[in-house]
Amino acid sequence: MAERVTYFADVILPLALPNLFTYRIPHAWNGQVEQGMRVVVQFGKSRLYSAVVHRVHEKAPTYTTKYIEAVLDPVPVVTNKQLQLWDWMASYYLCARGEVLLAALPSGLRLSSETRLLRNPDFTGDTSLFDDQAFMLFEALDVRGTMSIEEVEQLLEKKTVYPVIRRLLDEQALLIHEELREKFKPKIETFVQLASEYDDEEKLRSVFDKLEKKAYKQLEVLMAYIQLSGKYAGTTKDVNKKELLRAAGEESSPAAFAALVKKNILVTEERIGSRLELGGTYDPEKPLSPAQQVAFDAIENAFETKDAVLLHGVTSSGKTEVYIKLIAEKIRKKQQVLYLLPEIALTTQIITRLQKHFGEQVLVYHSKYNENERTEVWRKVMTGEPLVVLGARSALFLPFGELGLVIIDEEHDTSYKQYDPAPRYNARETALYLAHLHLAKTLLGSATPSLESYYNAQQDKFGLVTLTERFGGIQLPEITLVDVKDEQHKKRMKSYFSQVLLDHITAALEKKEQVILFQNRRGFSQSITCNDCAYIPHCIRCDVSMTYHKAADQMRCHYCGYQAKPPVTCEACGSTDLRTKGFGTERIEEDLSIHFPAAKIMRMDLDTTRAKHAHRQLITDFEERNIDILVGTQMVTKGLDFDHVALVGILNADSMLHFPDFRAHERSYQLMAQVAGRAGRRNTQGKVIIQTYSPTHEIVQQVVQNDYHGMYVAELHKRKETHYPPFYRLIHFTLKSKDQELLHYASKMFADALTAHFGSERVLGPQPPAVSRVRDEYLDAILFKIEREASAAKIRKVIEAEIINFKANSILKKVRIVIDADPV
Repeated sequence: MAERVTYFADVILPLALPNLFTYRIPHAWNGQVEQGMRVVVQFGKSRLYSAVVHRVHEKAPTYTTKYIEAVLDPVPVVTNKQLQLWDWMASYYLCARGEVLLAALPSGLRLSSETRLLRNPDFTGDTSLFDDQAFMLFEALDVRGTMSIEEVEQLLEKKTVYPVIRRLLDEQALLIHEELREKFKPKIETFVQLASEYDDEEKLRSVFDKLEKKAYKQLEVLMAYIQLSGKYAGTTKDVNKKELLRAAGEESSPAAFAALVKKNILVTEERIGSRLELGGTYDPEKPLSPAQQVAFDAIENAFETKDAVLLHGVTSSGKTEVYIKLIAEKIRKKQQVLYLLPEIALTTQIITRLQKHFGEQVLVYHSKYNENERTEVWRKVMTGEPLVVLGARSALFLPFGELGLVIIDEEHDTSYKQYDPAPRYNARETALYLAHLHLAKTLLGSATPSLESYYNAQQDKFGLVTLTERFGGIQLPEITLVDVKDEQHKKRMKSYFSQVLLDHITAALEKKEQVILFQNRRGFSQSITCNDCAYIPHCIRCDVSMTYHKAADQMRCHYCGYQAKPPVTCEACGSTDLRTKGFGTERIEEDLSIHFPAAKIMRMDLDTTRAKHAHRQLITDFEERNIDILVGTQMVTKGLDFDHVALVGILNADSMLHFPDFRAHERSYQLMAQVAGRAGRRNTQGKVIIQTYSPTHEIVQQVVQNDYHGMYVAELHKRKETHYPPFYRLIHFTLKSKDQELLHYASKMFADALTAHFGSERVLGPQPPAVSRVRDEYLDAILFKIEREASAAKIRKVIEAEIINFKANSILKKVRIVIDADPV
């Protein structure tokens, strides 16, 4: 008799813990538990979690192991390559695998003891297909409203309830409580069929005759149904109710339709439709322009010897058309493509363009999707079908099976960086590693590449392809500098607008052209200031002034979200002479309405785009010319293409130029060049007005001359001298505590420990950052610089050991360390 083998599973728990944990697999499940499956395990005294199996093996650990409680999946939901990516991210970004898991898995694939469940009010499935326990839970939720996992365990009188919950989630009979807060409802569509008795042509003809005499509107609806369903064309199909009413004429058809249903001539059925943004009319590939074709051929040639290629194309050069042709090549080879964009706002325009070429093969994935939508995309990608996945940074976590190409559009953009919580990853670097795992190619595109990517291209690590002319013969815009200091001296500034800018806006509006104004600060004003004693109200939880938002009549902290009513009197001296200082997009919008009362003015910033489809609506309205002037923050700079924008205004270039950051000049160039690139029409040269106190500043001049290479050379020289990327790697440590004295002691101790290993020239600090208190916690910062060629593995090992020593010190329990590798 063969000896029975005992198997163990190393699992990743959704917790910020450094190690994997090992559990015993019950003998009855031998062969059923695989890498990438979700299993239910007990951690601690009573907590149950769904964990992901990292490895199955026969090696018993030194400690006593608990058994796996339940297996949630018949097949793995996480692939081997995903687990390799998670391992790399945990190592490179100095975080726990559990933190990567939390970022990677949609919450629809995560369950824990704290999860609350509720019945899906729109569920229309057949409950007779449920087993006894599933039906009992479904009915109990109807009575109780919501239930915790613990309550479900008590109801079913068993500990392993996760398989029952999973079955009901798969049937879309349950919702996770978090979705209730998002007011999520599954997409319900009503479909229409002809009642079966009217399959008989004589009976149907009789109905036609009756309706023609007594109810002609009903006859119109029925005829529209016959036409849409293809009943007499031999291709009978179900008809969507909305489509039917639209075809029959929506003014009178709803009542006529209801009458047909009441007479049982038409029968309706409600179904849960797909939540994915699929569809679009298929449009064959358009031929590329000669310049685009040259770029496409150069990219293909570069891919012969390079895994990554940088496409440096000026704004409006038609990079997207080149991308589409590359995608088509991969789709023909039955491969998948990941198309990353830095902002959700950009997906709105690109979705339509991609769907015209690839129809239902286009999927969209980003944070504005609710968790059910994300889970649906996850399962679709895992089939390995040839697809184009369009998304923001989180899309790189999807379970790609046949990934052939990764496109990183606007690769310079800082939105690719995740700030909080961990993993604090950069999607650009992570996507490069993802492509490496799949042996796929990576194309990075930008009109203003990051210094790091351009340096990699210059060093022959990446291929480099340039696209120097705008598509359709559109000229680069004419850029005019306005010296704000001189305008103020000559009393030609009106509010925040120079007379030059106002004149150009007037001219554009008279020609029915559109205008974009860029101000890199949201809100109405930077702060409220007492005109007598200069007191400025600060956030009660952070060391930062509050920003005034006039529409809501609130002061808001942009760090912690704290809100307060604006004061009537000064808190310091009691004066009522309070004035607003500085200006944001809301103030610009209001002042513009005074100068141009007939113009339709809208703004695009974080405040106006919080809702799920707000980006799309704003962009659609602008494309359809329902908006004359669009005021925006960085969102308006990022790759949006509009046909009727003749004028772009940059209201305050100096706020970017003098920001205390080693990347300030690079980012200033990128922002100004990108927003300037929105100007220009086919038959008219666009105009850009830049208002600045520093018209002779080298960066401003480089923007005017479209001299990216000059900016690159000057900045690279500074970076080499001061030991910054791309020559050095940075790791930023932020230590946090509510005890300021303890914090300074801990920061000094940690900095000294790093200095002992790496030397004082590589460890800078500790020192308080510009904002030294956030959410009632004091902050200290330490910056670690290390040569690019140094061994990353050795450095990580030392840092991890010092962090363990730090956390093991009981005196320092109230101090947290936040690690940010490659900060931006």
